[in-house]
Amino acid sequence: MNSLTDRTSVTRRRTPLNRSQIAGFWGAWAGWTLDGMDSFIYALVLTPALTELLPRSGYAATPANVGLAGSILFALFLVGWGLSFIWGPLADRFGRTKVLAGTIFTFAIFTGLAATSHNVWELGIYRFIAGVGIGGEWALAGTYVAEAWPEDRRKMGAGYLQTGYYAGFFLAAALNYTVGVHYGWRAMFLTGAVPVVVAILILLRVKESEKWQKAEARPVRTKPLREIMGPVYRRRTWVACILLTIAIIGLWAGAVYEPSAVIQLATKAGMAKNDAIRTASLATGLLSIATILGCLALPPLAERIGRKKTLAIYFLGMAIAIVGSFGWAFYLPNGLAPFIAWLFVLGFFGGNFALFSLWLPEQFETRVRATAFAFCTSFGRFVGAGVNFLLGAAVLHMHTLGVPVALTALVFIVGLFVIPFAPETKGEVLPQ
Repeated sequence: MNSLTDRTSVTRRRTPLNRSQIAGFWGAWAGWTLDGMDSFIYALVLTPALTELLPRSGYAATPANVGLAGSILFALFLVGWGLSFIWGPLADRFGRTKVLAGTIFTFAIFTGLAATSHNVWELGIYRFIAGVGIGGEWALAGTYVAEAWPEDRRKMGAGYLQTGYYAGFFLAAALNYTVGVHYGWRAMFLTGAVPVVVAILILLRVKESEKWQKAEARPVRTKPLREIMGPVYRRRTWVACILLTIAIIGLWAGAVYEPSAVIQLATKAGMAKNDAIRTASLATGLLSIATILGCLALPPLAERIGRKKTLAIYFLGMAIAIVGSFGWAFYLPNGLAPFIAWLFVLGFFGGNFALFSLWLPEQFETRVRATAFAFCTSFGRFVGAGVNFLLGAAVLHMHTLGVPVALTALVFIVGLFVIPFAPETKGEVLPQ
């Protein structure tokens, strides 16, 4: 009996993390958190920044011009976000920690420089380059945690890591209520320069992953971008691209239009403008909390039933939640409370992104892992950006945002038919 108890305790005991692994995780998590904060800062300060900068650029700060300039700057940011695939081959060649620090330096410095903008052109350039840095952080952070953490911990590490992005939303909102209200939009952009400290910490305290060091020691040099498009990896690369694109379309559809939907429903319910905005902020917080819970619940489920079945459950949950919120609750006579309740479901299944932090590293060998991760995420961002702009046009054409957003549920149904073509990696160790 005692021997059985001893074996059970040994089985359940997890490999302890060393100081470098702990520092590396918190550096990656903090970078991902500040990445989310940086992304949300732009949404919060867009209107006051453009109201000041448009007249300095020779344009009147009318609502139409603010909206047009905001769309153009958002497009530039998304293009920079998509071009972030350049970090992948660099990380496969020069190491995870150096390049991870480089992505954080890039988005932090150019976010801080945005505070010095004299016109919209300067702001556009700074946001474009910041987007290149922001887009690369997830791929590098996910790759590092997967390689540096012990095999029995790395799956849960993926879930922990993904919570950082949504924690960044809270941080940005808190800064806006304090720093932004008292010191303005330039001070908000200056707070985005704080991640430089995280980058320095990563460079000074975090060791390179042993898996990358072993791969780097091999005499054979590869061209990782060509290899992931070669016969060995081509299918899983494109399947991962499609699945990530679907996830990104759903994320942006829900995240971009959720505040507007809540404000419309709150106004319809008789709330004053300020109260409606506060309600939208609370709803966004609920959505973020639910997404964090979804991220934490996903790794144990993926270990129990497999990666493909887990993603299918989350995709199906997203489809149902999108239809339930934007297709049904949004059109109810008193739809505010039901809509917000559906947002919790939508947020929980939006945690499907944690699966990609866990699953993508398992599908590629060390020598091409960062390149594959960065390429797949960048592809999804480019296509997702295009779909998002089409969605905006549909909202304008149909004069309602409920039905166009609800239709994005269809892409998750398509995803259910794509998932079987992906490899199942449950029970497999991270490939060398």
